[in-house]
Amino acid sequence: MTTLSRNASLIAERLLSLPRAARIMAGIAGAPGSGKSTLAEAVVEEINRKHAGLAALFPMDGFHFDDAVLREMGRLANKGAIDTFDVYGLRHMLERLKKNEDEVVAVPVFDRSIEIARAGGRLIGRNTGIIVCEGNYLLMRQPPWDRLKPIFDLTVMVDVDIDELRRRLRARWEGFGLDEAAIRHKLDGNDLPNGLAILQGSAEPDMRVVNV
Repeated sequence: MTTLSRNASLIAERLLSLPRAARIMAGIAGAPGSGKSTLAEAVVEEINRKHAGLAALFPMDGFHFDDAVLREMGRLANKGAIDTFDVYGLRHMLERLKKNEDEVVAVPVFDRSIEIARAGGRLIGRNTGIIVCEGNYLLMRQPPWDRLKPIFDLTVMVDVDIDELRRRLRARWEGFGLDEAAIRHKLDGNDLPNGLAILQGSAEPDMRVVNV
């Protein structure tokens, strides 16, 4: 069993053992490149393998501000920093999903191929009993982000060594075809500072997993 599958199985088991409410909400946080997105997908797959259709994925990245807004803010070069997300919209959506009062909820999904969030990119129906939300800043202690953690029934932090984080992020941007200067800007001007802020500024989770 791989580290990923073992971690996914542990988290899935923990979620399935929780008392059933209107809907169970899980938050998986971690630095950029920590593997939180892949882990969240694996958790949903593991739950649905045992209980078809019970779980759904809800990525935080759908709440990126649009590039036009970031350009007006003078923050386009820092896209991905904590102030480039609609935290209020995210909180209201999480609360709406947890109440589970609507027959179906359309949530935004970030499309990496165009670097834009697509409104109504995914539908989550009322029969979805477990939602796994993943995102960098879900456990941050600073206001107003600190209002997110109480919404979740289970919180998970994905830990990763800083040198390994640098290696993964470099490989990511190389894969997108960026030149060395652009990669250095992405790493040292944005991704790694954001990652360190997450590691230092997040509240203690219910679970920690090491992603190697």
